[in-house]
Amino acid sequence: MSSDLRSGRIVIVGASLAGLRAAETLREKGFTGSLTVVGDEPHPPYDRPPLSKQVLLGKAAATSVELPMRRDPEADWQLGVRATGLDPMDKRVLLSDGRSLSFDRLLIATGTRARPWPNADEGALDGVFTLRTIEDAGRLAERLDAGPRRVLVIGAGFTGSEIASACRERGIDVTVAERGPAPLVGALGGTLGKFAARLHRAHGVDLRTGVTVTALRGNGRFTGADLSDGSHVEADVAVVALGAVRNTEWLVDSGLAAGPRGVACDAGCRAFDMYGIVTDDVFVAGDVARFPHPLFEYQMLSLEHWGNAVEQAEVAAHNMVNPGPRRRPHLTVPAFWSSQFGLNIKSVGVPTFSDQVVIAQGSVEDERLVAVYGYRGRITAAVTVNMAKWLEHYQRLIETAAPFPPEPGAADRRAAADFPIPSDVPDPKVLSHGPTVALTGHLPDRRLTRVWPAG
Repeated sequence: MSSDLRSGRIVIVGASLAGLRAAETLREKGFTGSLTVVGDEPHPPYDRPPLSKQVLLGKAAATSVELPMRRDPEADWQLGVRATGLDPMDKRVLLSDGRSLSFDRLLIATGTRARPWPNADEGALDGVFTLRTIEDAGRLAERLDAGPRRVLVIGAGFTGSEIASACRERGIDVTVAERGPAPLVGALGGTLGKFAARLHRAHGVDLRTGVTVTALRGNGRFTGADLSDGSHVEADVAVVALGAVRNTEWLVDSGLAAGPRGVACDAGCRAFDMYGIVTDDVFVAGDVARFPHPLFEYQMLSLEHWGNAVEQAEVAAHNMVNPGPRRRPHLTVPAFWSSQFGLNIKSVGVPTFSDQVVIAQGSVEDERLVAVYGYRGRITAAVTVNMAKWLEHYQRLIETAAPFPPEPGAADRRAAADFPIPSDVPDPKVLSHGPTVALTGHLPDRRLTRVWPAG
């Protein structure tokens, strides 16, 4: 390792999972210089997945989700202060309290925040919530403890579905409003979306699809909502689950390739500038990163996945303290999991990067299955429902670009459909919630380049 890369000043902006793992890895790789971690929340790094699961079920306190440290990164923690700008020429991060931090290398790990309700006055009604932070989860769990008559969940992505599941497990009536044709359709496509819709309704969820919420009603306190089909839902609590906003606004004048879909970087986590030139001293990791992946035709992926944040942070940290020949690419196959309505849903690969899907094992009726996704004749993803032991097998098939559909006999296909059907991935514009995986190159089901609007 070059001695000058082992020393100097490194600043990490983002004190969540990616920021913590990067800080730990820097020390593990022999970095001895000064390390500063900036976080806009006042808390040490904490784990977000339990907030929509155990915390809402009352099985864990919102304050109990602090992330364990693998080792003390010996960092200067600047918590409760936001980064407001980046001066790449002077190599300084500007802070909300008027100070600035100089750096030799910078890691951007600012992640995402909950997308707010578009009408600020309606969103400020007592009883309207989002779910992203410890405070959000604590307030929502407290309101659910009080036993509301009905909860309205706006958006049926993973977070919205997990919130609906927690409400039903608590015995609370819940209505879910989703602009798309089914829950989870933006992440898993139409076939498993139909399965998710049946699951919601089987557990007593009042599921409304193909509709939007046009107004939240109340006089200081939320009392109900109007829907685009002319109906009205009376409820005491509304949870806005419209996906996430990537925290890139502070980079608007930085000259980096940063926008609503994240900060673009190469496979080694080095940020691109606005002209597509790679930087040597600014790196990106976690939910805020957009990066190319060779398994998915080098499309720029934006992932809101726990595992991706960890793996990418470790790659970024490694590359920050190693010279070019020793740097390594971020090639981890995306994976995520969700627990809802008594089922364990796990995924590997990118289901939305597909044109076909086949139920390779199990069956929808038994609520135990493996759905395998393909694109142009090769396997690109697999989703398991209560069959997680098979994920490793399918991950190997994805990594080796195995042919789609998978060979009969590779696994038990006795109860499976024997022919692929269209995966039915919708355009994200028709969904209430943002996609968990944003494919920001060309659309995989069309051989055209998509030109994204500026902004």
